[in-house]
This record gives sequence, C-alpha cells and structure tokens, in this order.
Amino acid sequence: MFAHVGRIIACVTPLIGLCASLPAQTSLHSAPIEITHGKPFVMVTVNGKGPFRFVIDTGTGGEAFVTEELASRLGLPAAGKARLSDPSGQGGQRVPMVLIQSLQVAGVEFAGVKAAVHRLSSGDGDYQGLLGFLLFRDTLLTLDYPSRRMTLASGALEPDGGRSVLPFRMPEGVPIVTMRIGGLLVDAQIDSGGSGLSLPQQLASRLKFTAAPSAFGNGQSLSTSFRIKAAKLASDVHLGSYTFARPFVEINPAFPLANFGSCPMQNFVVTFDQRNGLVRFDARQKLLRLATTPEPMHMQLTPPAKPPDPTLVPVG
Repeated sequence: MFAHVGRIIACVTPLIGLCASLPAQTSLHSAPIEITHGKPFVMVTVNGKGPFRFVIDTGTGGEAFVTEELASRLGLPAAGKARLSDPSGQGGQRVPMVLIQSLQVAGVEFAGVKAAVHRLSSGDGDYQGLLGFLLFRDTLLTLDYPSRRMTLASGALEPDGGRSVLPFRMPEGVPIVTMRIGGLLVDAQIDSGGSGLSLPQQLASRLKFTAAPSAFGNGQSLSTSFRIKAAKLASDVHLGSYTFARPFVEINPAFPLANFGSCPMQNFVVTFDQRNGLVRFDARQKLLRLATTPEPMHMQLTPPAKPPDPTLVPVG
C-alpha cells in the first residue's frame, strides 16, 4: 500500500494457518469513512477495545495489520510469523503475527483475525492498523467514496457484460482487473491504499504522452528504491464502460502491474464480491477526469522521515 505508486505489500503469507471467519449476515451494515489523502479510514474495535482508526486497503493481500504499539497495548498474543513481499521480486521480510479474537467494523464482527505487526506511515495522520482485502472474502464490501461510507452485506454481484461489473483475479490476495489504454489491455491492481494511477515503466515505453514524462518523486518499497516519473497520457484509459480522458499517470520501474489507486477510485461506488471474483464500479458520469495526484510522494508502511535503507536494491 503506498501513495502514488504500486504496492509495498502485494502478499502477506502466513507461516502458520488460522483464518478469520464471518458469521452469516442477513442485513446490510454501514459505517462512515474518512478520506485522507484519498485513502479510506474507518473506526474499528479490537477485542472490545477502542475505537481505533484503521485504513481500508484493498491492495494488501492479508487480513489486517496493527502497529507494534497497539499490539503491545492490547496484549495481543503471538500467532507465528508472516513473510511480507512486494511485486518487484527483489526479496521480502518476515514479521510477527498476532491473533485478534474479535475485530468489529461497521457493526460486523470478524473472529480469529491474524494481523501482521508492522510500522505504519504517519503521513496520513495517526492510525493504528490496516484492514486488508482478504478480511472481506465472505461478504460484499462496498466503498462509497462520494457518500463517504463503507457497507458490508450478504449477496452476490451479477455480471452485466463488462459494462460496470468486471471480473477480477487475485493471485496474491489483491484484486486485479483488466483496463484498456488505447489498443492495449492492461492488468491493474484495485488499490484503495494507493493514490494515483500508476503504470509500470515497461508499459509506459509503449504509450504516447502529451509531453515527455518528467521526474515526479522517489519511491521505496520493502526491497527496492526507485525514481518516479509522471506525465499526461495522449490516449484514454477505459475501465468497463467508463473512460478517463487523457489522465495524469505515474510511471515506476519497480513493479510489473498498473495500480488503480484511491484518486481514480473516488469517482465511484466500488463493490467487491470475492466469492465470485467480481467488482462493480458505479459513477454518475461515464467520462471522467484524473488530474495530477495531489499529494507529494510518500510511502505507507515505511517511516516518513528516515534515511534510505542502504540495503535496498536500486531499480531503474
């Protein structure tokens, strides 16, 4: 999950097995979300304590993250180790896992949640944890950006021929859909924990821009450091029946997939159906605009004011 580009965490691989379970639901549950730097935050309770501020991150392939401070404060019991990795293929790291007996959000209780213990950036204000995509595998998750609400419900999405309901795959626990840029079909992660629309450098080399891409910022993942460029596309981006007209995009050399972050997501009410591998995008307009990503480059799950790690692999 990071601002402006790709993912810090594409996969959270537990080294011992224990999965959250969701009781059968018969009604819709809703809670307000706060949008900070484009990312959705919600209040949750952990083992009956709180509420605590968590970010909802569909670009993290795990159930949850908590800060070391929250894990210590609540005395969360150890639950093995997990390996955190990013899509660069340059490595990863092992972190401790803890067990949350009860996590409540939007009036729904999730039992037996395994959470990775990791530092979270202070760039989006004070928050204590992260809700990953896999936490919601047994329910319909809706992020209603225009109304600033999330909902959890039972039921299923129905295909509509690819107009607003799109199939997705999730090989690393993160939803990936197909977009079209000009005549190219492009795989993109749907990432509420990211910010802008980011394209891999290899793809960008095949596209035309209104002006030559220029330096935009520095990026850092779990394993790599890299320079970011940005530019305005000379072609449109199509997502189902929706069109982003010549959008502003970021270009990074570290990751192989495009990243569709919260800035473009804010146009939509987005509903995920993991059981059937479908996601629905609802917007008032079919033709959309995407201007320059408003926030300066900074990474999530990384200390905001720390010198670069000399062990990171330079890419690009």
